[in-house]
Amino acid sequence: MVSSNSHPWRRPLASSLLLLLLLVVALLLIFSLLLSPFLLPSRPVPRIKRTPHLPLRFRYDGSFKILQVADMHFGNGVVTRCRDVPPGELDRCSDLNTTRFLRRVIDAEKPDLIAFTGDNIFGASATDAAESLFKALRPAMESRLPWAAILGNHDQESTMTREELMSFMSLMDYSVSQVNPSGIAIDGFGNYNIRVHGPFGSGMANNSVLNLYFLDSGDRAVVSGVRTYGWIKESQLTWLRTTSHELQGISQAPALTFFHIPFPEVRDLWYKGFHGQFREGVACSSVNSGVLKTLISLGDVKAVFLGHDHLNDFCGNLDGMWVCYGGGFGYHGYGRVGWHRRTRVIYAELKKGKESWMGVEMIRTWKLLDDENLSRIDEQVLWRRGMR
Repeated sequence: MVSSNSHPWRRPLASSLLLLLLLVVALLLIFSLLLSPFLLPSRPVPRIKRTPHLPLRFRYDGSFKILQVADMHFGNGVVTRCRDVPPGELDRCSDLNTTRFLRRVIDAEKPDLIAFTGDNIFGASATDAAESLFKALRPAMESRLPWAAILGNHDQESTMTREELMSFMSLMDYSVSQVNPSGIAIDGFGNYNIRVHGPFGSGMANNSVLNLYFLDSGDRAVVSGVRTYGWIKESQLTWLRTTSHELQGISQAPALTFFHIPFPEVRDLWYKGFHGQFREGVACSSVNSGVLKTLISLGDVKAVFLGHDHLNDFCGNLDGMWVCYGGGFGYHGYGRVGWHRRTRVIYAELKKGKESWMGVEMIRTWKLLDDENLSRIDEQVLWRRGMR
């Protein structure tokens, strides 16, 4: 019989093997902890919307500038080709030209608010509406400037409804867009108002001195068996009357209105006169719901800003109400060869008193062309305090 003491080397060998096993297990645990984020599905991290400084307010120099962007018609980005550009530019022209133009005018004008007035995406060319919206509106979000948007007649033709689109845009970074006023029944999606306060340190810092109304003019409709464009409904006009009356009860501030599809009376400007380019027929609804009559009766609205008809960029006066087109902005939207894409700027100025700023004294506008010099054209005064 062999004694266990005859193999004394077995004990240190067993201890060494145990230590080696523990070391391997420890290393495996460390590697698993380090690699688990890459191997296991990660949990979604909640993301909080980045918001601009609110309320919106005039600058210290007494100015407030709005950049109107009408009809971007964004598709899928680099693969979406341009329309109506010179043949030599066609191969290298895409939605990215629209993106470059937007960044260019934001950098040049440094607006206090960007207003997107519909047909932000072209639904028929947008494979995924949410992705297209992100691409189209990214320059606005990256600028960290507040922006507001409404819908045109093409936005909903992709993968999202009008309600979903407005809800989505209201949740995007630096957006001040709203789906609808709460607590009331109203047609459409994207009916809301924004108050612009006076500068910090002024007597109007806590009051609205300029009011902005945004309305959903719809998309398409069938009237008496005939297809036509949408229009602003009576429920929307009722809300507008109520809101305007409430705001005027606080202060006699001027207001501006933004929507996409023109109303029928805009056609009359061909005969009454206009400032700018009137290069295509006014594509409006066959229904006249009394929009112009309502706007005039309110008393506070001084001008209306439209999109929809890309080759019209004029301003004209209808019974004291200024009506202005933004002009086609996007390169995937129709245009005309040799017709530069364009954008409109609206500039409000406060009156300077002896010791502090007073109310809005003047509202001016001009357009910028996407040419080599970012040419500024057709500057005009729309309203001055004391004028009709």
